[in-house]
Amino acid sequence: MRAVTFDLFGGELDLRELPDPTPASHGVVIRVAATGLCRSDWHGWQGHDPDIKVLPHVPGHELAGVVAAVGADVRGWREGDRVTVPFICACGACAACAAGEQQVCERQTQPGFTHWGSFADYVAIDHADVNLITVPEDMEFSTAAGLGCRFATAFRAVAHVGEARPGEWVAVHGCGGVGLSAIMIATAAGARVVAVDVSTDALHLAERAGATHFVNASSGDAADQVRELTRGGAHVSIDALGSPQTAAASIESLRRRGRHVQVGLLPGGHTPLPMGRVIAHELRLLGSHGMAAHAYAPMMELIRAGTLHPDQLVTRTIGLADAGKALASIGSVPGVTMIVP
Repeated sequence: MRAVTFDLFGGELDLRELPDPTPASHGVVIRVAATGLCRSDWHGWQGHDPDIKVLPHVPGHELAGVVAAVGADVRGWREGDRVTVPFICACGACAACAAGEQQVCERQTQPGFTHWGSFADYVAIDHADVNLITVPEDMEFSTAAGLGCRFATAFRAVAHVGEARPGEWVAVHGCGGVGLSAIMIATAAGARVVAVDVSTDALHLAERAGATHFVNASSGDAADQVRELTRGGAHVSIDALGSPQTAAASIESLRRRGRHVQVGLLPGGHTPLPMGRVIAHELRLLGSHGMAAHAYAPMMELIRAGTLHPDQLVTRTIGLADAGKALASIGSVPGVTMIVP
């Protein structure tokens, strides 16, 4: 198979021929029809993720495609099925999985991190009966591929963890793929959304996604501007980018007893946070890490009903040969980039 590969962290991203994967007894191999370009892949390439232990490595963790091979112990899937997966693939047997919290599985695997990922013609997925999700015939693979990380992650962060309610103010810091998804989902939930970014182009996309108020973080203190726009601060604030600056700004954007949700991955090292404000205003600091396969149904129904439009967030489609260059320059093109092998 063809796959985008790196031999050194931060090194060249080459398209080369590699052996096709084979399924574990409990797994499947998926022929990749579309895979998303995500900042998490950039973090992995840079060496920020401890799960990448062996090089060479193939990145990519948002995917949709067709089942090409099935392990002997898989019961619910067969060759030819149209599927997608959450980027956190659960074991189905640990205490977290037994509690229905597969997104924090104790023995989770993640394509593109714990093993070779989806910037390739084929990708192997373990524990298929726990992790695969049917892609409806009327849904494009490029739409389904964007669900596994950024859209499903944003859905759970906004609806389940942040618990955004109609009429509340939601501030979204970082209007990349996760941030734009969060804006669309919060808007559909009836919230009033403030989009925060340093890019005018990204803020234009945020308006298309449903944001009604905008803060250009390069023009002054972002948290001050959010508090002024919302007359006291957001009820929910989401760091969808992941940096010490955006995490602190998200917390400082909140009104008293507000809820901060950290979604964007933070690079290694210390992340100083305004804990005095957290204590004085009784703020809640929450982490959100993907969404389990069994929880996809309500989100999929909203997409099929036309309430949510993840396809509108895709601004560029490229081939596998261009994926390495696109990963190296991630953030230079607003919106979601989709790779179609």
